[in-house]
Amino acid sequence: MTDPWVALEPGTDPAERVRELRRAHTDFTTQGMVARPVRPVVADSWRRSARAKVSPDGTARVELADGELGSYRAEHPLARVMPLFRELMSTFAMDGEHLLAVCDAHGRLLWVEGHTGTRTRAGQMNFVPGARWAESAMGTNAPGTAVAVGRPVQVFATEHFSRPVQPWTCAAAPVHDPHTGRLLGAVDITGGDRLAHPHSLAFVQAVARAAEAQLALDRGRTPDTGVALHALGRNEALLVAHGRKMRLSRRHSEIVVLLAGHPEGLTGDQLLVGLYEDESMSPVTLRAELSRLRVLLGAELLASRPYRLTQPVDADFTLVQRRLAAGAVSGAMSAYNGPLLPCSQAPEVARVRDRLSCALRGALIDRGDPQLLADWAHSPWGGDDLDIWRALVAATEHGAPERAPAEAVTRALDEEQSAATWLQPPRS
Repeated sequence: MTDPWVALEPGTDPAERVRELRRAHTDFTTQGMVARPVRPVVADSWRRSARAKVSPDGTARVELADGELGSYRAEHPLARVMPLFRELMSTFAMDGEHLLAVCDAHGRLLWVEGHTGTRTRAGQMNFVPGARWAESAMGTNAPGTAVAVGRPVQVFATEHFSRPVQPWTCAAAPVHDPHTGRLLGAVDITGGDRLAHPHSLAFVQAVARAAEAQLALDRGRTPDTGVALHALGRNEALLVAHGRKMRLSRRHSEIVVLLAGHPEGLTGDQLLVGLYEDESMSPVTLRAELSRLRVLLGAELLASRPYRLTQPVDADFTLVQRRLAAGAVSGAMSAYNGPLLPCSQAPEVARVRDRLSCALRGALIDRGDPQLLADWAHSPWGGDDLDIWRALVAATEHGAPERAPAEAVTRALDEEQSAATWLQPPRS
């Protein structure tokens, strides 16, 4: 095959390929073996789906509904390019009886539009706005897999991991923020076997690139009076100001995070206390760091007496705080890319990191949504979180295929914690 990302080679009989792939799918789900004619991209996706304990007979869960879906869509960056998606894709979708779908970076469908009859049939498998189609939830599918691998992908019929989805064919391409490179989501075209053509993959990839170009132009036309700070899940923060990207050192990351959290500014003494565990640290050391940071940012962005950022800061960790305060737990989870500056030992950074993590964990446990809990439990930072695993077990229905693995992990973590407690030396 000349392009491994295209589902069918020219001249391939679609009906025969469906039968071959159905046999391969059965072999994989019963014996764990996968071989040709399954494409490597699909085989890898099937393996990830199996590791995530996705049921091959499962259906999608609706996570965002009613008001929460509306408010989340309204503030999502891809809302700005929905008119472009409709202009480029609506006629193609209507004429071909296909669907245009757009998902966020976590695989949740935000918009599903197109042919009325096709939308009705897709609704029977919950291919609807607000439903989660991440690969970790629904297995191999174009929007979920495109988000997982970060590149355009086409999924044909019985290549889908979930059997209820196997009558469908889809092609999707990821969309990134043109200024930060951050994954925003994916645009997808879903329909019948006629989409199993190289042109559909090229088409959706071109649409995604047009969207990224539009986002870049929109940012250029809009006065940029703020600063974007990305510090969640990163040891070195990324600061974006007036289209300029700056990867900060670890100490500069800590300083900017503290200033972003205190727009009114901080004195030198307050920064010393927030940054250094050693109370004897000389103020000269801090002033030297601030001087270097001012050279990097520019005197127009970093002021002194008190030290402060002179422009509004759109920080990812404050976005999570705002969404939690508004009760938008799903939105907060979607914006949470990991602990704040995970390796930082600065006292104030550690306090903010712990408060944010505890607040989000508490909200997830209170909400009791099994998919949100599973997202945390299966994340790099949540694998050993016993409270979350217990909540996940409690929120999962008896007999559900994902309950037994969750119970097994919970027992193992409980035993580890008990053993660690037993091995601790007695207090004198």
